[in-house]
Parts: sequence; C-alpha cells; structure tokens
Amino acid sequence: MANGSSYRRNSQSEDQPLLFVPPRRRATRILPADEGGVTEAPRMRGRASSLPVTTIELPESRLPAGTLRAQRHWLGPFLICLAAVVLGLLVMLSAVIYERGTHLNLVTVPGQVYPVQIGGSFDAFNTWETSTGPLPPKQSIPSHPGPYSVLGKPTISADFINKVLAAYHSPAAGKGKALYDYGVQYGIDPVYALAFFMHESTFGTQGVARETKSLGNIRCIPTRPCTSPDGHGFAIMYSWEDGFLQWYKLIRNLYVAQWGLVTIEQIIPKYAPAADHNDEKAYIQAVEHAVDTWRAGSIYVT
Repeated sequence: MANGSSYRRNSQSEDQPLLFVPPRRRATRILPADEGGVTEAPRMRGRASSLPVTTIELPESRLPAGTLRAQRHWLGPFLICLAAVVLGLLVMLSAVIYERGTHLNLVTVPGQVYPVQIGGSFDAFNTWETSTGPLPPKQSIPSHPGPYSVLGKPTISADFINKVLAAYHSPAAGKGKALYDYGVQYGIDPVYALAFFMHESTFGTQGVARETKSLGNIRCIPTRPCTSPDGHGFAIMYSWEDGFLQWYKLIRNLYVAQWGLVTIEQIIPKYAPAADHNDEKAYIQAVEHAVDTWRAGSIYVT
C-alpha cells in the first residue's frame, strides 16, 4: 500500500507539466574575461541551473587605441576648418587695427618739425593748407623766371587730361576737369600737376597712392589721416579731387609764395630731396620730358 501510494504520487508528478521558476537574482562577481571577451557563467542550484547565462563585460571608460584612427576621416577636416576660422578672425582683427591706425593718426602738435616737402614746421604748413586761394608772394617773382616755370595759363585742356588718365587706366580717370580747374584757380599750369602725378605713381596705379589718393605723394599733414602711426608716412586724402587741391595749394602757397621757387629745377630739390633717397636730376628730367610730350599733343610718354 505504501509502495502503491508512492507510485501514484510519482506518476502524478511526472504527468503534471513543470513550471519554470526564474532564479532569484544574486550578486555575482565578474570573473576575468577570457580571450573571447565572455566570462564563464556561474553555476546555479536547482533545475534552472541548466539554463545558459551570458555575462556581458562593460568596456572601460578610456577609449580604445584605434578610436582616433577610425575618426580621422572627419576629425582631420574639422581641425583644418577650425584653424582656418581662427586665422580668418586674426586677419579681420589685424585689418580693424590697421584701419583704425590709418584713419586716426593725425599729426597735430604745433611746433613739431615736419618734412621739408610740406614746409618743415607747423606754421609753414598752416599757412598754405588753410588758404582758400593764391597767397601773395613774400618775395618778388621775376617776370621771366626761366624755362619750365609752373606759373601760367593752362597749356593742355581738361579733355586732353582725361584722355591721358584713361589711356593709363588711372583710378582718377574722368576727373580731368577738377585737375584743370584747380590749376586755373591757383595760377599753375595743370600740365605740371599731371607730370608729377605720372612720376609719383603712374597716375595712381602704383605705390601708396592707390590708398592715399594723393597726386604727389604728400607727406603726412595735420589735417589728414596718415599711413603711419608715427606720422612719417603719407597723407591720406579724402578723394582724388582733394588730392589735386592739396597739391596745388602746397606748390602755389608754399613753394612759390613763401619760398619764391617757381621752376621745376628749383622745386624738385625741396619737394623730393636726395636726402630722402630721391634722384633729383632724374625727377627733373622726367617731369620736363612729360611736359614737352603733352604740349606736343602726344598722349603716351615714351
């Protein structure tokens, strides 16, 4: 009877389906990883111990050695773009600093010694720059001062001046009438202004005149910005017309009215002295040759 009862209990238990009971979680220690990167599953008690258990090993916080190499396809261009942006900002900052320097450097100290080209002193400069027309000369001017005197009526027309400026692709092209009219106002033949313009900068196409718009590359003056913070550069004119006017005032009311210099041979040694690394003789010859060429009706100076 006991055996029979025992058999029935065993048979009944085998016929009933087995229910899977999930194992209770336990804190397990992660064993060192083998070469495959997977640790051995811990053994569990009970029927569920036969179930496979996979333990995933989390990566360490530091990046694998090959991560940077794998990102080179985008990291390299990114760094190049970043460097270009920084360089661009530096260039813009330099441009702003330079722009502020060129437009704020005014030499305004009375009594300071100025280049001889503009008078050599503040008083001499102030006399010609503040004038609004021809000043009476302090010294008597001879009626026949000699060849190549800058004083006199125009020997070329405003239309001819425009043709010359256009032929040489000057940025001042079309402004021949202003160059002509200021010459008439100050009693100076505009052919000389045109000759100085050509010799100094090939009509504004070369050198610092491209920035300063100065017909004769006039040195820094108190009433205009300067290309150099120390005041030893060149005056920046407000326009080409302003550059024409300043040159006529300088020649007529300083060189002629105050110093009594009227010919090219007299003016050049003061205007472009050898002490300032100029070839005075070559300058004189270039101006006189240009004047002769244009008075003869030719546009191109050869």
